[in-house]
Amino acid sequence: MARLAQTAGLSDVQQEIVSTVRDFVDKEILPVATELEHRDEYPQQIVDGLKELGLFGLMIPEEYGGLGESLLTYALCVEEIARGWMSVSGIINTHFIVAYLLKQHGTREQQDHFLPRMAAGEVRGAFSMSEPGLGSDVAAITSKAVRDGDEYVLTGQKMWLTNGGTSSLVAVLVRTEEGEAAAGTAPHRSMTAFLVEKKPGFGEVRPGLTIPGKIEKMGYKGVDTTELIMDGLRIPADRVLGGVTGRGFYQMMDGVEVGRVNVAARGCGVAQRAFELGVAYAQQRRTFGKPIAQHQAIQFKLAEMATKVEAAHAMMVNAARKKDSGERNDLEAGMAKYLASEYCKEVVEDSFRIHGGYGFSKEYEIERLYREAPMLLIGEGTAEIQKMIIGRRLLEEYRIQG
Repeated sequence: MARLAQTAGLSDVQQEIVSTVRDFVDKEILPVATELEHRDEYPQQIVDGLKELGLFGLMIPEEYGGLGESLLTYALCVEEIARGWMSVSGIINTHFIVAYLLKQHGTREQQDHFLPRMAAGEVRGAFSMSEPGLGSDVAAITSKAVRDGDEYVLTGQKMWLTNGGTSSLVAVLVRTEEGEAAAGTAPHRSMTAFLVEKKPGFGEVRPGLTIPGKIEKMGYKGVDTTELIMDGLRIPADRVLGGVTGRGFYQMMDGVEVGRVNVAARGCGVAQRAFELGVAYAQQRRTFGKPIAQHQAIQFKLAEMATKVEAAHAMMVNAARKKDSGERNDLEAGMAKYLASEYCKEVVEDSFRIHGGYGFSKEYEIERLYREAPMLLIGEGTAEIQKMIIGRRLLEEYRIQG
């Protein structure tokens, strides 16, 4: 077992789960990841394997057929999966956020209807907040839902849906006119999350709902990233998350908070793999009569890389444990996401430099990691957004009295 990124205090069950996922990654993901990524091919066989392992129900309560595990266990599994191929961890992440939203905020009927099938992997989740002109300004959402009897009619365009095509359930954040009509209502108080069921695929996936196709990306391939277009989409009123309008912003932000722990875990996994590739190559490649690992410049680089891997892992674990304890963790999650994504980029680049010219070749795995790492800098909130969150929370904690 590798020396880096170990986690103290795990139960026997947690250790067994993480070890099982690590073995799966080594045997089923790493040998095929680069080939599938270059073809931008959805990893159906890998997803089926994760389904058999019960990973889609990892944090879903046992009463619904899940494993009922903690956020920490989930984050450690994500770290292992991202070490194999980050795109696969993205397939699970959005599913996990929707399941979390249902568990925390859904009505009993919504939980009973969706969670057992989500735990079995029969229903796959996607999560939709962003829009083409939106970026990080969630309060600027323009998509709307208008009440019409026992239904709502949704109209608007959403952007950057991970699993947009392969999912069968999408949590969509839109404006509702009830909130807008209330005098003095803040923009975020007029937002509602809807649970939208659809068939997997592209084109018109239900009346009024179109998934145009995959967005071409420089990295993060294999997983489908899409737009979502609503034009007169009718949704029953009982598919409002939690049954009450106007709470969508807070519900979605709760999901993003745990999603940031997931992104931190992904950064840890990718950085760990980049270090593994760099330290191995440095011992094989020879210059000036000896392996480059014996040159002090390379040893310094390896030392910095390993320290960053260890620091990011520790912060990610701390953020997950904070959430599991029931405490507010937006400060810790923001710090973990910010540090892990920045360190991931730096470790990957250092490993790329160690590989020299070969790192620029598609035959070497580090080329794939070099294109994947930038996504973590913007996913679940940019570095600038994380620093805003961190700064505001620090001022709350250290506010001068009097």
